[in-house]
Amino acid sequence: MEITSRTEGNKVTMEISGWLDTQTAPKLEEELSHLDDSVTSLVFDFAKLEYISSAGLRQVISAYKKMAGKDGFKIIHVSDEVLDVFRLTGFDQKIQIEK
Repeated sequence: MEITSRTEGNKVTMEISGWLDTQTAPKLEEELSHLDDSVTSLVFDFAKLEYISSAGLRQVISAYKKMAGKDGFKIIHVSDEVLDVFRLTGFDQKIQIEK
């Protein structure tokens, strides 16, 4: 998995590629822990994400909670396969997801 972060003012976009699973979720957790408190909007770009496991979902939910009460959190460019996982778990009802 690779993570590329871009910051524009108070908005951070993280492009996540590869597999977000038990092996790679700690890397995302570390990236999220380094987010400054001034960040009010977080976007995950999943255009190149091939797979997400329950460990990856935990980090997504963690990011969602971290942005609660701020300007927002959303996921963009989600593949059908990854979107299916969000639908099965019901997370698509809580998190803003754009194909």
